[in-house]
Amino acid sequence: MPRIALDPTPYHHEFSLLEFPEVAARLGYESMQLTPHVDFTPFFRYPKADDGLVAKLKKAASDAGVDIPAILPVHRISWPDEPQREAAVRNFRRVIELAVELGIPVINTEFSGRPERAEDSEAAFYRSMEELLPIIESEGLRLNIDPHPDDFVEDGLEAWRVLRGLNSPAVGFVYVASHTFHYGDRATTLLPEIGDRLGAVYTADTFDHTRSHGLRYISNPPGNAARVHQHLRIGDGDVDWSELFTALRGIGYLDRDDALIVSNVFAEDETADEVSRFQLQRLKELVSGA
Repeated sequence: MPRIALDPTPYHHEFSLLEFPEVAARLGYESMQLTPHVDFTPFFRYPKADDGLVAKLKKAASDAGVDIPAILPVHRISWPDEPQREAAVRNFRRVIELAVELGIPVINTEFSGRPERAEDSEAAFYRSMEELLPIIESEGLRLNIDPHPDDFVEDGLEAWRVLRGLNSPAVGFVYVASHTFHYGDRATTLLPEIGDRLGAVYTADTFDHTRSHGLRYISNPPGNAARVHQHLRIGDGDVDWSELFTALRGIGYLDRDDALIVSNVFAEDETADEVSRFQLQRLKELVSGA
């Protein structure tokens, strides 16, 4: 059985960082992914954790019987302008230190570039990796990256090509189910291409924005560049979950000791407990039934 982890983002406004492990345990999870939080690794800004907070978080996780298999920072490591990219690399160096201190073996992240400057963003990404990848490799960490909607690369296959170009087994792919239709809706062909370099799977549902000739949902003014997707509970959108988990079984991911599946529903905070428990049970069914 793959490790199933809770993304505690829905609980950020009701609980403190140090309460997240207990929340995860109460909901039935044995693992949680550490996501951006103002007290630890905020979005785009320098991490705010010191040794004391790291020690308290380790104790809170141990007391709750919950492990932290991965951390998700988001920094502008592919930003086409140099000041922001340099700051992101500085931030990411500290994230690596925190991961090592916490004994977290996996860092999941996003490219965080700009689609209107795709060529410059790709070049910036490779510059950042020239600085960060040697540290990641020397620490024995795994770095997995998601081509997020509104990034310089959104198509799943093209993103895999960018990652493959780094020529490092320490780098893998995060497959985010709620980004399925921005990836190109190609799980059955993309996942075999990625193979054992698949590092994590995030599970939330979404609507297919390409249906109804692109009018499944509408944002104004017509033709604007906004990307819209959802993080709904499994079954409330258009993702073909049977197809996805069959593909995961086919590449051997569900049989791997290091397989990580993260529940990351963000759209239903008012019923977060109910949804989180539902997700855990449904994911167990999908794994066993694949």
